[in-house]
Amino acid sequence: MRYKLKFDEKALREWNELDNAVRLQFKKKLQERLNEPVVEKDRLRGFTNVFKIKLKKWGYRLAYKINKDKSMTVLIVGKREKSEVYKMLEKRI
Repeated sequence: MRYKLKFDEKALREWNELDNAVRLQFKKKLQERLNEPVVEKDRLRGFTNVFKIKLKKWGYRLAYKINKDKSMTVLIVGKREKSEVYKMLEKRI
């Protein structure tokens, strides 16, 4: 079953500020995850039903939460500088 994609308000602002090339790479990954959102190797420890997508080449991370209503909510999008994106995620949840 295909999941619906939602954005947290702050994450949507971050998404809109991304370079187009980075956004395209995330779009490809998100399309895959909408069909199969649970990827155990990308589960974030310390959070319930939260997973990450990494763009190693660009140094960006995206974290999303799987919801009971068969939707995924993008929680945060940002550069992974000294795990800063994960610290910001802790504050948002």
